[in-house]
Amino acid sequence: MAAPKTALLEDMFHKMAVARAIERVMMRHTRDERFSGWWHPGEGQEAAPIGATAALSREDYLWYQGRGSAWAIGKGMDPLPILGDLLGKMVGATRGKGGGVPHWADYSLGIMGEGATLGSVYPLAAGAALASQIRNDGRVSLADFGDGTASRGTFHESMMHAVAWKLPLIYFCENNGLLVGTRTEQVSASSDIAMLSRGYGIPGVTVDGQDAIAVYEATLEAVARARAGDGPTLIEAKVTRKHGHYAGDPQHYRDPDYLKDYRDPLDLLAARLSGNAAARIIEQADGEVAAAYDAAMAAPEPDVSVIERDLYHVA
Repeated sequence: MAAPKTALLEDMFHKMAVARAIERVMMRHTRDERFSGWWHPGEGQEAAPIGATAALSREDYLWYQGRGSAWAIGKGMDPLPILGDLLGKMVGATRGKGGGVPHWADYSLGIMGEGATLGSVYPLAAGAALASQIRNDGRVSLADFGDGTASRGTFHESMMHAVAWKLPLIYFCENNGLLVGTRTEQVSASSDIAMLSRGYGIPGVTVDGQDAIAVYEATLEAVARARAGDGPTLIEAKVTRKHGHYAGDPQHYRDPDYLKDYRDPLDLLAARLSGNAAARIIEQADGEVAAAYDAAMAAPEPDVSVIERDLYHVA
């Protein structure tokens, strides 16, 4: 496979830098502003969502899990509606609903939002893939999930149908080895989620989730397979959860040296850029996020009328 072109590499790095800047802003906001919502840090896992979304088209459907903001950034959402949602402001993608919990959505970008529970992405993504197959619109659905929810019945039930009907669907696991505070191998016969594909007769690919290019290439192959009508692929990206499950998590379940082998995804991709491109892009991303944060903080909070919005869609 040919190496990604410079423009794509710089675009991926810019999105990773924006996601990282949002991480820093939200961790600071949580500490200084007595944040009343939840922030589940995604620092260290940016390469997996950015690499995966780079292989998708604007029209493809994305169903994500709620760690960090990189999935929404990768699919094309601006920082302002993301921060607006997190801070419960009217400039958010959901106009103030669910402040503090990442339920942003933008159908024009194929960002379909989150289900109400972890693991609910499977039937939602499978349903979207079935609709695409019926309409023959060429769209692919990607269901992002953590290793913990691979034990849910919805994973296996939806995969049975996806395989039988050869749905244009990608199961994408961000395996950070932890189910909140429980290690995967403590509750599973194998810590390798990709092995589950063997029982369904589909490709199961394990990829270095800290390497955005490796993730991009693996996802590109899965997208091509799905568009060709050959059915789903299970991708497992091995990632590092740098921080706790939530901001402020004391992490008593981890060894003190758990980051001794940590490889930062931004550093890995920066090494592929030329000259001072990485520093320039980081400065730009930091400025964009700082401006978006200020705008979100100054934006109005929703009034009770927001409850009555978005209940119906008239075709």
